[in-house]
Amino acid sequence: MQRRNLIKVLLAGVAATTLAASFGARADDQVIKVGTVSGPDAQVWAVVQKVAKREGLNVKVIEFNDYVQPNAALDSGDLDANSFQTGPYLDSQIKQRGYKIVNAGLTYISPIGVYSKKLKSLGDLPQGAKVAVPNDPSNENRALLVLQSKGVIKLRAGAGTNGNNATPLDVAENPKKVKLVELDAAQLPRALGDVDAAVINTNYALAAGLQPTKDAIALEDTHSPYANLIAVRAQDKDKPWVKKLVAAYQSEDVRVYIKNQFKGSMIPSF
Repeated sequence: MQRRNLIKVLLAGVAATTLAASFGARADDQVIKVGTVSGPDAQVWAVVQKVAKREGLNVKVIEFNDYVQPNAALDSGDLDANSFQTGPYLDSQIKQRGYKIVNAGLTYISPIGVYSKKLKSLGDLPQGAKVAVPNDPSNENRALLVLQSKGVIKLRAGAGTNGNNATPLDVAENPKKVKLVELDAAQLPRALGDVDAAVINTNYALAAGLQPTKDAIALEDTHSPYANLIAVRAQDKDKPWVKKLVAAYQSEDVRVYIKNQFKGSMIPSF
């Protein structure tokens, strides 16, 4: 009888150990699917994958070639997270499509900057200075917010936020009576000789041989609403893997990689 009971106890112990191991394996084998876009974003996520792996988180990166599918795939459950968009873009997608998606953490910003061939700083702007800005609604709004953050102008209350794109008509205070010149964004680098300063997107600045961190006399703040982010479903935002995923991206390894690889065209927002 004692021997039979002993065998039962041993078998129960083996079963419990096997079951615990099984659950442990499942936890370790969990794969977090992250959607991003091909190019620099995907390059950065290759580094994030390695950091996450060291912390016990398996990340599978799925690349997309447009800005519509990653949010649709996240909302439907085909992805666990995505990383490719700015805050204003996510807000517009939520408004248009009703997604239950939230910002889990910031990644980087491709900063819009103020450039000049005549001035060393925005403080040197003369009275009546000509400042060129992009003429498309989204980038003009972004440019005006930068000028406001640097004290050049002040917009009326509510302008430039919550999807209300600001225009020069929304300027409430303009102490130096700056003249805002609206131009096509791609033309702004060529206009530098004709204006006192121009607010230029990073892609056009780089194409013109300008380095944001070296040549700009003022840069957008790295915690601007236009910083890129990691998005997850609202129901997942407090899950442990989300914290691990964001920490992996916001690690020193990733910070150093972005700074060394992209030379100011992408600046860490963490």
